[in-house]
Amino acid sequence: MTALATGADTLVSELERRAAERPSSPWLVFEDLDGAVVRRSYGQALQRATGTASVLHQWGVRRGDRVHLHLWNCPEFYDLWFGTALLGAVMVPTNPLLTADELTYVVAHAHCRLSVTQPELIDAVRKAAAGDLLVVGSPDSIDGASTLESELQRARSYDAAGAAGSTDVAAVLYTSGTTSRPKGVQVTHANYLHVGEVVAQHLRVRPEDRMLVALPLFHANAQYYSTMSALVTGSSLIVMERFSASRWAGVAARHGATLASLFAAPIRMLLAQPEREDDAGTELRAVIFSQNVTPEQLDAFERRFGCPLLQIYGMTETIAPPTLNPLYGMRRNMSIGRPALGATLRVVDDRGHDVSQGEVGELLVAGEPGTTLMAGYLGDEQATHGAIINGWLHTGDNVRVDEDGYFHFVDRAKDMIKRAGENVAASEIESVVNSHPAVFESAAIGVQDEMRDEAIKVYVVLANGTSATADELTAWCATRLAKFKVPGSIEFVEGLPRTSVGKIRKEVLRTGGRV
Repeated sequence: MTALATGADTLVSELERRAAERPSSPWLVFEDLDGAVVRRSYGQALQRATGTASVLHQWGVRRGDRVHLHLWNCPEFYDLWFGTALLGAVMVPTNPLLTADELTYVVAHAHCRLSVTQPELIDAVRKAAAGDLLVVGSPDSIDGASTLESELQRARSYDAAGAAGSTDVAAVLYTSGTTSRPKGVQVTHANYLHVGEVVAQHLRVRPEDRMLVALPLFHANAQYYSTMSALVTGSSLIVMERFSASRWAGVAARHGATLASLFAAPIRMLLAQPEREDDAGTELRAVIFSQNVTPEQLDAFERRFGCPLLQIYGMTETIAPPTLNPLYGMRRNMSIGRPALGATLRVVDDRGHDVSQGEVGELLVAGEPGTTLMAGYLGDEQATHGAIINGWLHTGDNVRVDEDGYFHFVDRAKDMIKRAGENVAASEIESVVNSHPAVFESAAIGVQDEMRDEAIKVYVVLANGTSATADELTAWCATRLAKFKVPGSIEFVEGLPRTSVGKIRKEVLRTGGRV
């Protein structure tokens, strides 16, 4: 395992090191929705990245330029990510589900020089992007747009030595923008290698391991926890084109996955599938996850798939997860775990004073911007200075610490409901509602109330084949929550609006929107 990213270490030097040490060792196994498989070794990955860098260079991309990637999971994502890094340029990946208006904002805000997309996404990109356009996934031109494969055949070599430094920005990852326009989180080469080392050491990743990637590559989770922990250890990736609850266990078994990363929503989707005899027939030895599931869902997953779950906590801005449940020893998966190795954390009140054990406060994470914390928000110094104050990242998340040092997520600060002078955590209400046997999931929000500041409303999705009434759920809550925490209204819905990685978009619910 390499040392923590220092000096000249970059994504490129790490890939070059692996390709020199183990050129024939597997790097990527990609399976598309039809079951077709693409395999690449470390040597082939470096060769593809070098060729892609040549193509980008011929298209005018230089050090510091930003290259927009609008792609579903595909092998070319890695070609473009590392090819961009070879040039010292910056990757700007976006969610393929963005509307043209949302996409236009990101591309303009990042001043992208070039956009790369797939044939089925080209119309939205053409509406949003003013710069040049390349297409992947097809050997021939698409509606006049050049393709990466055709350009690779004409690529010329060039000298990219020393194009990027360790603290140079390698990517701009846009947050989901649940309360305002998304912010562009600047991630350096050193950031990427740092998170890879932290996760790899925590999970004891070995070169023989295979990380199953079912989450979208444009998102920090798949880049940070899976791709980087594989790169720094010389292990390999099994990448699904998109998450599929019906195919996840089969892909894991076919390709020998040993580690995986999920969110709570995909876990619930997996458990909603009919059980198969071979569900526990994988080689998985651990699955990390974030966002809460119930104790019953935890037990059901571990029994069904035969591997432990480890809840962790992290943000795009924190780079490495500041808290994780242990791989060995006592796990408390209803908590977000204990501090990661080397992490320095505080829990503070509204005045910035440390709170006592068991009290709720905001989580702060210490670090060095550009090395162990994000380098900052692109084009927004005010937001950067508001987030990182004297070396402490203010997460905006409320937590408490128990007597054994485990951190418990309470709520986003903005998700606290103010009711008649009392602060009520939406997550506490949701936990009680979700414990009802008829409930699949729920989301609690505050709605304006002239007498009590805010009233509590809960949106409820029932489990398949069950029924319940609003009065029944209200009575359920009344025996388990203080009176001021009991919901004033309950609305049944078919589903909840979500971000690309499964987080519930409460701002949509607050404005009366639906899925």
